Amino acid sequence: MALVAVVAIGLRASFGWFDTSFRVNHSMWIACFCILGGWVATIGALGGYRPHLFGAGVDEYKIVANASLLAAGLTGVGCYLAKFELSRAFFLLVFTLGSVVLIGLRALLRRALHQARRVGHLGNDVVIAGTPRTIDEVASVLSRESWLGYRVLGAIVPPTCEAEETGGGTPILGTTDRTLEVLEASNANVIFVAGGALDGAEQMRELVWQLERLDVQVVVAPNVTDVARERVRIRPVGGLPLVHIDPPRHIQAARTAKRLFDLVLGTLILLAVAPVFVAIALTIKLHDGGPVFFRQLRTGRDGQEFGCFKFRTMVVDAEAYLKRLHEEHGYTGVGLFKVKDDPRITAPGRLLRRFSLDELPQLLNVLRGEMSLVGPRPPLPSEVAAYDRFTRRRLHVRPGMTGLWQVSGRSDLSWEEAVRLDLYYVDNWSMLQDLNILRRTFGAVFGTRGAY
Repeated sequence: MALVAVVAIGLRASFGWFDTSFRVNHSMWIACFCILGGWVATIGALGGYRPHLFGAGVDEYKIVANASLLAAGLTGVGCYLAKFELSRAFFLLVFTLGSVVLIGLRALLRRALHQARRVGHLGNDVVIAGTPRTIDEVASVLSRESWLGYRVLGAIVPPTCEAEETGGGTPILGTTDRTLEVLEASNANVIFVAGGALDGAEQMRELVWQLERLDVQVVVAPNVTDVARERVRIRPVGGLPLVHIDPPRHIQAARTAKRLFDLVLGTLILLAVAPVFVAIALTIKLHDGGPVFFRQLRTGRDGQEFGCFKFRTMVVDAEAYLKRLHEEHGYTGVGLFKVKDDPRITAPGRLLRRFSLDELPQLLNVLRGEMSLVGPRPPLPSEVAAYDRFTRRRLHVRPGMTGLWQVSGRSDLSWEEAVRLDLYYVDNWSMLQDLNILRRTFGAVFGTRGAY
């Protein structure tokens, strides 16, 4: 922040042609560092340095933004009351640059923290208490989201359970009537209390009291997964913490705002990539003389079928070749069949697939209202026929050109993981999430991970 202040003063001094009366004097530097000290104090007063904020959620950024606005307001009022002539240009520069830099640096530090946790540093040792089934559910989430930094040491189960490990492979360290002994022996600093661990509120209160001297953090894990924080509200009522979960948001994802967003941004993207569009079409045509586009029947919102456009990346008789590939690879599953080094892919097609350029014609499907820029992958009718009642929820929104499945690994993901991500998107849709997925898409495309 001190560096920002110096930069702001330098920029303001360079505006001498605009206001020759501006001078960097002793009182200016004193005022500058008073502003910075008050700014830091405001962030601290609003809780911007509390450890539990770091690493996840948007509360950290909200506090910094609110503190910056409050500090700017207090500075303006203070200068007015003290009759101190503070340069308006400097005022705007320092608070604008400072706010952006503060939030940007915190975002970079968060990325560094997540990366450190993924490789095993700066984490917390965790013991999970509950029934074997709920333990496995919590353990799978903690293992999947390694950026949280929770290392599962083992589990604590009710006394009636006599197994040595849970079905998911988590070792059982002891029973709930020996919780303190297990935590002391394992040196864990966090205990997750999942479903079935305790018989009632009194046992929970007693456990918290017992853990006071061990400096162990207690985390209650309700039997709910894949719910975005925007849908969860915790309201303590009469000493009882009630978790409110808002309904799924797939209806909001089908409303006018998202459709207007698709039309405007889709049109702009199509105009921007028009030269690339023409160049790809000429390359495909000159390669083997076959058709430029490939139109495949896919299933859209509410089960309506449509023709999904793509640049042709395979040989002309690719569909006839598909059955033989199924037999060679023993494919009998539900998901879309993809294989590395597919012999049906042409030379230009391999490059197009590597950077997902073969999907550019789907912008036409977006403009026609059959697809969205962001959404679940458009499935084949044969896939939909084998869907269970949970997987069919993917059809509640328009399929997308990109989605959580693409920015999370594309073809490297298992079918179950792809479905989980799609259902998470359907239930937790928001416009901010769409923008974030579009931003991450560029990294996924140019990184080419999982593209084949």
